[in-house]
Amino acid sequence: MIIDFNELPVNVAANFKGGEKEYRSRRFEDERNKIMLGELEPGASIGYHSHDENSETIYLLTGKGTVLYDDSEETLLPGQAHYCPRGHSHSLINNGDTTLVFLAVVPEHKA
Repeated sequence: MIIDFNELPVNVAANFKGGEKEYRSRRFEDERNKIMLGELEPGASIGYHSHDENSETIYLLTGKGTVLYDDSEETLLPGQAHYCPRGHSHSLINNGDTTLVFLAVVPEHKA
């Protein structure tokens, strides 16, 4: 199955999960997964949130970001992935000077 993100509409979420500025994404979703191509402009962020029912993997394509993960802070560079397992919390911050572009996958877990 091919997912062509160029064919999907752009969703704009202001202050997503309590973050700063806008989170822009093109999103594919079915009953098992959410797959998003996301963008954060400089100074934008996704707010700190918990993954109580699922996990999330973020693969950075361009830019440089900071991930707040539980009680730690990590730098995320292109070609690196951040994994937030079920039961943990995280945030993604673009504190660089270029647009941060990433692929995020959120599988739905069964109890």
